[in-house]
Amino acid sequence: MPESMLLAAAAGVVAGALAVGVVLLLRRIVLASKDLGTDVERATYQTLHLASRAAKHLRGGVGEDDAIRAGRHLRALLRCESLAIVDPAGLVTVDGDEAVRTVAARLAAEVSASGRAQVQRRIAIGDRETDAVAAPILSGGRSVGAIVAFAAPVRAGLVRATGEVADWVAAQVELGELDASRAALAEAEVRALRAQISPHFIYNSLNAIASFINTDPAQARELVLEFADFTRYSFRRHGDFTTVAEELRSIDSYLRLERARFGDRLKVTLQIAPEVLSTVVPFLSIQPLVENAVRHGLESKEGGGRITITAEDSGAFAELSVEDDGAGIDPETLAAVLAGGSPGEHVGLRNVDARLRQVYGEEHGLVVETNVGAGTLVRLRVPKSQPGRVTASAGTALRTDGRLDR
Repeated sequence: MPESMLLAAAAGVVAGALAVGVVLLLRRIVLASKDLGTDVERATYQTLHLASRAAKHLRGGVGEDDAIRAGRHLRALLRCESLAIVDPAGLVTVDGDEAVRTVAARLAAEVSASGRAQVQRRIAIGDRETDAVAAPILSGGRSVGAIVAFAAPVRAGLVRATGEVADWVAAQVELGELDASRAALAEAEVRALRAQISPHFIYNSLNAIASFINTDPAQARELVLEFADFTRYSFRRHGDFTTVAEELRSIDSYLRLERARFGDRLKVTLQIAPEVLSTVVPFLSIQPLVENAVRHGLESKEGGGRITITAEDSGAFAELSVEDDGAGIDPETLAAVLAGGSPGEHVGLRNVDARLRQVYGEEHGLVVETNVGAGTLVRLRVPKSQPGRVTASAGTALRTDGRLDR
């Protein structure tokens, strides 16, 4: 067969293979487009995707840094030529043509004052004309900024969409304010726990220390150091979280001071699994339970009693409990306490329960078993793995040198 015929045959084979490849590629593209759904479904997905991308930048408000990150997503969502986000102080952030900045500031001031959206036509921007629609961002009845969308021309669809986006941005800002309020509430609850510690416990501790100054100076010095360790931990001004080891170390100091007052009337048992010592827990989430057991369970009980503190490994969770064989709590009183009633009584239980539910969810509140004369068992369950939780200090080891009665 002549060489030219062989070359022609080879070329035909290659061309056929390429044709088959192109057909297969087109088939794959068509199938992929079908997998994405209809045009309406794809548009819905795109809208939700852009809204989700913008949302994470709006929880802190519409300040410059957040507005820059959110603006490009909101502009794509509205499909406008330029988009301006204006904060309550009048600071303008523009995604698109910077020449619209002055007009955006003026329109934002007008709609923020009136509380209503408005459209302005034939605005001169340099050597061209454009239209604009401005909508206020209203949170709790007050203006927290405005959105101004520029397009030529502005149609009815963009007017409605800009108003809806402004309302959605307001909702994100309100969620951010709610998160900030929750954080402030958590800090207020910690302050309440500190206030609970100060008057009652400090007075009794200092009296106990004073009683040893003449009879046992070495014991008095040791108790002063314990008192300093405990108050330093309890009144620290940073860190919303700590570790089980740090919390138990503080409890160790607390119980040493209480035993100086109770003597042999206060007995303590610790049952601690080493693998849970590094578990992160909210600051002052265990110590108030122990103090509640001493103050309300054993203090009024003739002959004192025993407190058992347990920390167990339960797979992905750490389970902790504080049990006393003291006076117990009336179940109806307990229900009122956990519901926010009975101010000043068992405030430790109520605040710890509220903080656990806030941090981990409603299913992670305290579980309390008690009755009058039957003692009290308080359980809490926290996840061992908590990415993003930062403690104020790390590496503190629990002292297990026998200073507590095992």
